[in-house]
Amino acid sequence: MEAGGCRMGGAEPGAPEPGAPAMITLEDLDGMAEESPDSAYHSNGSSLEEEAERMEDEEQERLLSYWQSVGRGHQVDVPRDMAEPIQQLTRNNNPQGRQTIPFTLIQRKEKLGDLLYEKRQYGKAKWACIKLKEKQYEQSICLGFMKLMRYICEQNSSGLYLGITIPIVTIVHTNESQSEMTQSVTVAYYLPEVLQDEPPHPFDSDIIIEEWPSTIVYSRSFRGITNEDSIMREINLLAEILESPELCLQDTFIIAGYTNPAAANRHNEIWFLQRP
Repeated sequence: MEAGGCRMGGAEPGAPEPGAPAMITLEDLDGMAEESPDSAYHSNGSSLEEEAERMEDEEQERLLSYWQSVGRGHQVDVPRDMAEPIQQLTRNNNPQGRQTIPFTLIQRKEKLGDLLYEKRQYGKAKWACIKLKEKQYEQSICLGFMKLMRYICEQNSSGLYLGITIPIVTIVHTNESQSEMTQSVTVAYYLPEVLQDEPPHPFDSDIIIEEWPSTIVYSRSFRGITNEDSIMREINLLAEILESPELCLQDTFIIAGYTNPAAANRHNEIWFLQRP
C-alpha cells in the first residue's frame, strides 16, 4: 500500500484546510466548464474535438501546477513529465477500483473494546520497489511514489494503466537501539493479482520487481503525518504492547499507507515483521 508529487489527493488548490484529507479527485475538475454535446461548433468557431483537447490541456496544467505547489512544501520538485501520470491517476482515483492487498487474519488483540493490534499473514507476492536515501523521510516517499506513479501509469512494458493497490508500503530501518531511523527507505507497490505471474517490466531502471516471501506481521493502525518522529513513536508504542516483541525483526519495520502520503489525517499502519 500513501504522494506535490507525493499527493494522491487534495483540497481545492491553494487553500487546503489544516487536518482535512487532501485528496485530488475528479471533484477538482468541477470548476471546468461543461460543454453541450448537441453543438458541433462553439461560439469561437472551434470544433468539439478542438475544445475537448484544449480543456484536457488546461486540466493537465492545473493539476501539475497544484502538485508542484504542494511538492515545494516538501522540498520536492515535481517535473513536467509527471503531468500525464498525475492526470491519469486523478481520473482513476476511484475507491471502488482499488485492490486491497490480501491477507489472513490470525489474531486481534483488544483492550476495553479498543483494537491494540492485529496479527496477519501475507502471502508470497511480487512488488515493484524503489530504494531511496534522501535527507528526510517525507522526501524519500514523495520521490519514490512519483517513480511508482510513472510505472503504474503506462510507463511499463505492457503500456497499460496497472491500477492502484493499497496500502503502498515503505520499509524503514532503525539503529540497533531503536532510537532513530536511518535514511535508507524502500517504497513498494503491490502488483495487482492479475499481474503477479508476469509483472510488466518498468521502463525506469531504478524500479526493481521483487518477490517477497510469505510473512507474519503485527499491525497497529495510527493516523496523521508520517515523519521520523511519528514513526519512532509508533515503533516504541507497538513494542510496548506486544507480549514478545523479540520475536520480530528489531531494525526493520514497514509503514503502510492507505491514504495519500501528504494528507494531514492520513490512515497508516505500523508493521512489525515476525522473524522467519
